[in-house]
Amino acid sequence: MTPILLEVCTGTYEAALAAHRAGAQRIELCQALGDGGLTPSLGLLRAVLRLPIPRKHVLIRPRPGDFLYTPAEQQIMADDIRTACREGADGIVVGALTADGQVDMAAMRLFIEAAGTVPVTFHRAFDMCADHAAALDALIALGVARVLTSGGCATALEGADAIAALVRRAAGRIVIMPGCGVNAANAADIIRQTGAGEIHASASALHPSAMTYRHDGVSMGHAGADEYAVSETDEEKVRQIMAALDSIGAQ
Repeated sequence: MTPILLEVCTGTYEAALAAHRAGAQRIELCQALGDGGLTPSLGLLRAVLRLPIPRKHVLIRPRPGDFLYTPAEQQIMADDIRTACREGADGIVVGALTADGQVDMAAMRLFIEAAGTVPVTFHRAFDMCADHAAALDALIALGVARVLTSGGCATALEGADAIAALVRRAAGRIVIMPGCGVNAANAADIIRQTGAGEIHASASALHPSAMTYRHDGVSMGHAGADEYAVSETDEEKVRQIMAALDSIGAQ
């Protein structure tokens, strides 16, 4: 059996290193995971793309919220895509929708053109589409390489039946990659139930700050947020997911 590819979503330099040390075959680089992931800074992009990680994909998303982008935002995204590709990204992760929940074909053509020969993944904006079958057909027509999806559900495990239907509809024309809520306890089940050959996880845990002085009662962002801990990829969690996926081939 062909090994299952694990993609790990990483939001910091240390997270990318952790995913690499644990054996993840691919990373998706972004920032602000608490907001669903945003375009990484140029400094982070350059630092991570220099790491000896086999495949490095870069998320392009200019802000939190919906995936309905203004013409100005689309141009910013296209510029970020060109920058990531020039810096050596192996893949681009992006998505855009129209106001009525369809794939924004014009925006996606702009992004695909900006990526050139670098493959494009359509991210979980797919789960917000009004018609998943029609959206998949549109992405195949555009030449998108893969779709990241939870099957339109809160987690990939809950959406496993829907993801399996997408895998069948794709028929090898586009990669369907389950993601959201993936962990060592359910990764193998998701693969078995969906028939997917790739899977996406953040494998994150709270890592405490090394600060000894702490000024409590002040938040830099969300009210009540813990400023002395960061949620990022945990090396041991990645290893555990890898082991669970390896067990499929051993059976």
